[in-house]
Amino acid sequence: MAMLKAAFITPGAFPVPSSMGGSVERVVEMVVPGLVPHVNARIYGRIGKRLSTKGSLNGVSVERLPAANKIKYFKLVRGRLAKYKPDVIQVENRPLWVPRLKQSFPRSRIGLNLHSTTFIKAPYISERKRKICLQAADYIQVNSEFLREYIDKHVPQAAAKIRVNYLGVDAERFPGRSTLEGMCMREEWRRRHGWGNRPIVLYVGRLIPQKGVHHLLSTLPALISNAPDVLVVIVGSALYGSHRQTGYVRRLHNQARRWKNNVHFQPYVPHHEIPNWFAMADIAVVPSIGQEAFGLVNLEAMAAELPVVATKAGGMKEVVADGSTGYLVSADSTAIVPELSEKIVYLLVQEVVRKELGRRGRERVLNHFLWQHTAERWLGFQRE
Repeated sequence: MAMLKAAFITPGAFPVPSSMGGSVERVVEMVVPGLVPHVNARIYGRIGKRLSTKGSLNGVSVERLPAANKIKYFKLVRGRLAKYKPDVIQVENRPLWVPRLKQSFPRSRIGLNLHSTTFIKAPYISERKRKICLQAADYIQVNSEFLREYIDKHVPQAAAKIRVNYLGVDAERFPGRSTLEGMCMREEWRRRHGWGNRPIVLYVGRLIPQKGVHHLLSTLPALISNAPDVLVVIVGSALYGSHRQTGYVRRLHNQARRWKNNVHFQPYVPHHEIPNWFAMADIAVVPSIGQEAFGLVNLEAMAAELPVVATKAGGMKEVVADGSTGYLVSADSTAIVPELSEKIVYLLVQEVVRKELGRRGRERVLNHFLWQHTAERWLGFQRE
């Protein structure tokens, strides 16, 4: 039997691999090489600095095309697909491309991999067009039950073709803090910043309102009253790969000014440096108030043996096991600050609990949330 030929079309926002961010591209970068040697896979993405137009990523061919004009990018990709003739074409997070590919390649299996709700709701797509696009797909892959239920509610005609495939993490890149490597990273990076043994509460992510960072800052009075030397470290910027400050970012800095000795803002950090920040921390907080489809940062924190305090927004409650690997709190605007404060303070003063939840978190990651698990599930879906 001939090897399955599969093409993965990224949105063209960032190259693959990308050092500047792009969550969709990063998932493709981590999952697709895991399909080798079972699949002859090819990734299509945008051109990038110091990257050739044709390359290889851990055994997977990568073709890079101009993507400043999205219509032209799609046409260029479609032309390459006509030469490659794949059995499976998977579109990453761009449902509008599905019907056009279905028409151009009637003999290929056309799949849609949705990473969020962003591109299946207004203003990106109308209800009528959404129905057409999702029904055109031969299969739809989503990263959480939350996202599956969202589609089931809005386009029930597509329910039977949906498969949930949770995301993963490279556990080797995020050594547990109980390991020798983790302890050395922690000591080295705390020394670099001069933070000694201060308890560190960490947020990693974009600085946009729906991520709820302003609610985390509102917990500072409670945190400081229980742990005066606590340091809240906020890693991230408003945009991937940019240090540009938006109005919201300026408001966060103004909000934190009163407690300037207890807050540290670290602008955008390349993804390869993120493990160092988790190694320094004691608690990870994910205070999202938007409907997060998955929340990959939860897994990275858990892999590093950090207890996670997260909201029940979207699919995050499928990742964090409440009371076992961390705590889930309400995303409601009236309840989030007191609940966040209570759980963070509890973990700050209960070192034994902190370490036990962190240990269970890494164990949960190793058992259920590695990239190889994501790749194996993809192969299983195709065998169906």
